Amino acid sequence: MIDKLRPNLEIDNLDIDILSILMNDATTAYTEIAKELIVSGGTIHVRMKKMQDLGIIKGSNLIVDAQKVGYDICAFLGIYLEKGSIYHDAVNELKKIKEIVELHYTTGGYSMFAKIICRDTNHLRYVLNDEIQAVSGIQRTETFISLEESIKRQITLK
Repeated sequence: MIDKLRPNLEIDNLDIDILSILMNDATTAYTEIAKELIVSGGTIHVRMKKMQDLGIIKGSNLIVDAQKVGYDICAFLGIYLEKGSIYHDAVNELKKIKEIVELHYTTGGYSMFAKIICRDTNHLRYVLNDEIQAVSGIQRTETFISLEESIKRQITLK
């Protein structure tokens, strides 16, 4: 039975169970998932392929602790655009800046909100002044340095 909270999705509770296991630990083997859910390994493969085809699963990532590889500054950046019509051009330019790890088109005071990872404050200053502020159409920015990440998780499906 499809969950009442997700009536339009083409997935069922078995798919949700598979996703929940993998979201907890993406290295879990399909055979282990199958054993836990009391289905065949082939069923897991078929379900995973279906969810990839539907765009529910968009790949997998290796999570690296940025601080342990020398990137000590995490900052959030409110970006004000001169006008909304240049949004797509600005995004294309901002994609070229490797320190920007997330970028969101937002409502409220900012046109966009970005998450930036840098080695130190000098590196952050360079990225802000020489790269981001150089993007045509960016009127100004407002920077917030994160002192600690207290919660980082994905949505819980069940």
